[in-house]
Amino acid sequence: MKESMIILGLKSGEGKMARAYLGLGSNMGDKYENIHRAINMLREHGKIKVLKISSWYETEPVGYQDQDWFVNVVLQIDTSLEPYPLLEYCHWIEERLKRERKIRWGPRTIDVDILLYEDYVSDEEKLILPHPRMTERAFVMVPLYEIAPDLKIKGEPIGQIVRRLKGEKIRIVPARPR
Repeated sequence: MKESMIILGLKSGEGKMARAYLGLGSNMGDKYENIHRAINMLREHGKIKVLKISSWYETEPVGYQDQDWFVNVVLQIDTSLEPYPLLEYCHWIEERLKRERKIRWGPRTIDVDILLYEDYVSDEEKLILPHPRMTERAFVMVPLYEIAPDLKIKGEPIGQIVRRLKGEKIRIVPARPR
C-alpha cells in the first residue's frame, strides 16, 4: 500500500477525512441567500463533504445590539483539509460574500466559523478551537445539538451544555427555498 501511495505522490495520511462542525450566520442583505451561497461554496470544494445541515434558526444579536436578528445554521462536514486551510477557505467565502469586519459582533453578510475540528485543540491567535465562547451561545449550541446529540465538547455531553443556556432568544424558522 505504501508503494502505491508513493507512486501517486501522496503523503502518508493525505486524503484522510476529518469530522468538523461549522457555524454559519447572516444578518445583512438577503440572509437566507447568503447562507445558501456559503453552503454551496462549501459543497463545491473538492475536499469538503457537507453531511448534515441543522434547522435554520433566527437569533437575537449578542454583544452589539443595534442590528437586525441573525439567521444561523450549523453544518457537520467531513474534510481532508487541515484546520488552517479550512479556516482560509471559510475566510475566502466570507470575502466573496462581502463580509466587512468593522464592529466586533456587528452586522455581517456572512460568518463562517469552524466550531470543532475532530479533537483538535488550538489556542493560537488566528485559530482557537474549540471555538471560543461557543458553549455560551444558544445560536451555536442548539443547532449543533440538533445534528450531533451525542457529541462531547471537552469531555462534557452537549445536552448538559445546552440545558445550562438561558436568556438568549432563538427560534426555528423555515429555510426559505431557493
